[in-house]
Amino acid sequence: MDNQVFTLINIAVMTVVMWITPLQFVPFMIWLERKGSAIIQDRIGPNRAEIFGFRFFGMVHNFSDVVKLLNKENITPTHANRFFYTMAPFWSMTVSLLPLLIIPLAAPIDIFGHTVRFQAADFSVGILYILSITSMGVFAVILAGWASNNKFSLMGGIRSSAQMISYELSMGLAIVALLMVYQDAQVSSMVETQGRWLTVFGHELPLPNWGIFLQPVAFVLFLVASFAETNRNPFDLAEGESELVAGYHIEYSSVKFALFFMAEYSNMVVASFVIATLFLGGYQVPYFSTDVLAAHPQEVLIAVCILGFIKSVLLGYLIGLKARQQETVFKKGVAKWEPFLFSGLFYGLSILCLAGLIYAFNGSFAPWFGPVLTTLLQMGCLLAKVLFFCWLFVWVRWTLPRFRYDQLMNLGWKMLLPLGLVNLLVTGVWLLISK
Repeated sequence: MDNQVFTLINIAVMTVVMWITPLQFVPFMIWLERKGSAIIQDRIGPNRAEIFGFRFFGMVHNFSDVVKLLNKENITPTHANRFFYTMAPFWSMTVSLLPLLIIPLAAPIDIFGHTVRFQAADFSVGILYILSITSMGVFAVILAGWASNNKFSLMGGIRSSAQMISYELSMGLAIVALLMVYQDAQVSSMVETQGRWLTVFGHELPLPNWGIFLQPVAFVLFLVASFAETNRNPFDLAEGESELVAGYHIEYSSVKFALFFMAEYSNMVVASFVIATLFLGGYQVPYFSTDVLAAHPQEVLIAVCILGFIKSVLLGYLIGLKARQQETVFKKGVAKWEPFLFSGLFYGLSILCLAGLIYAFNGSFAPWFGPVLTTLLQMGCLLAKVLFFCWLFVWVRWTLPRFRYDQLMNLGWKMLLPLGLVNLLVTGVWLLISK
């Protein structure tokens, strides 16, 4: 196959993968939100909806949500601007899916004479692409608030626009600090740079060259701004149920409301990918470069099998423990035996890991096995970092109370913005001294 044709196919496949990835995360995030809030508030959480007796630990509630929203009456207020009212939720959902296109899932690999890239687009100014796309999300909220012709909706749209503009300044300053350190705006190059050792004044430290170590202040600024950009607690002033009933989406129902709902969770997933990529090394495995991993497939497979065995046994034990606690709630039927079934599946996976460990010690490996195994390991590493930040979004949402609006604006303009400017000054001085 011609290299140019292969490259086009590679780009097309990765575009589809990166487009649907946030959509696949949405039901998981909804489940994580419900179960996480239940754990924090010492509740059981969703566990009643079932399909043929299977409850999947509350995941079936997502299917009931889909059926419910699709069957609700799709109301359009007579006093609304129909075009912009209808466009707003679709705009919000579309914008939430675009930033992920430039996030690399793993390092490129060469297989059978072709270079396979795990990134849909690799712009030289990729980091600016992220800022430009995310800044367009505010238009959906403003249009929804204005086009609904509802005072509460309009107030939510105005709040959201002021909030996003305020915190995008701090986010921009955090990005500028990273650009000063890495001297590059290309996301793939920034991730490759984070695979090295952290160097301070010519001395290597036993730490990876991650953005969180080079720019800890920028990391905090970017993290807080990400919460504000996604309208999550304690920054959900645009919705403010206790003040604005539901804010900018109060007049939306059925599929249109579902799009706003999905966009919020998609934004959380995309924000987690961006934070993990810019500040936690992206797909880089700590202390092990891509070349080292690809050159030692046997050692990598052994480590993966050992970690998989430990994780499978631990999950099997925890699910079995939960099953024994649940016997008093579900005394008969499939629901009684379902947790034991999943516990057995994880124990079976641990046996598979042991078989892989035996093969790792005694088997031979094809030339393509090392790069492919390295790719899978890097994807798993990136996924672990993303899941941590996804949980952080849920944790903060159910821990901190909502700010007052004046507190929100004071934090953005009087604390984060000056802190970002001081961080830029200190970074510039540090770079001059280090040279």
